Amino acid sequence: MKLFRRIFGSGAPEGFTGALEADEVVLASAPVGSEWLVATSHGLWVPGAEEPGPRRVGWHLISKATWSGNALAVIEAVEEGTAGEAVLLRDLAPRRFPLETPGKVPEVVHERVTGSIKSREHNATVGAWFVQRKVTGRDGVVLQVRPDPGVDVERVREVAASVAAKIAKLRG
Repeated sequence: MKLFRRIFGSGAPEGFTGALEADEVVLASAPVGSEWLVATSHGLWVPGAEEPGPRRVGWHLISKATWSGNALAVIEAVEEGTAGEAVLLRDLAPRRFPLETPGKVPEVVHERVTGSIKSREHNATVGAWFVQRKVTGRDGVVLQVRPDPGVDVERVREVAASVAAKIAKLRG
């Protein structure tokens, strides 16, 4: 892969300043003003909001991505801790990226986000989404739990830890 990159480049658009991993492959890109939205095998590189320069959001941390009109809206999740082997998530505010020439970006983002999801279920009694997702570069799947707004997070944490333990036991 390193020789390929030296000969052919990374596949990233000219002017993109993100530092790709050695095994990271560019799948699609689209300009966002003077910056770039770059979809890779590892995640979606988004222009910095408060901080300068692009940063990568792993596919497993994109809660939702929708294409509407000429813009891609992305809801990123952040890890808020663990509950046993489960990871608790919190969604950030949606970010909207206007794309005049989207190319394959909407399709690649859709494929990668949905492809990372192995199962998902909303538990209305507890008030949380339980999602099993594949994480790039890791074997197996991780249980992510996203509490609904206004629910008892400690109760969600208890149930999430119990569910994660049961899943681990089933996997042996």
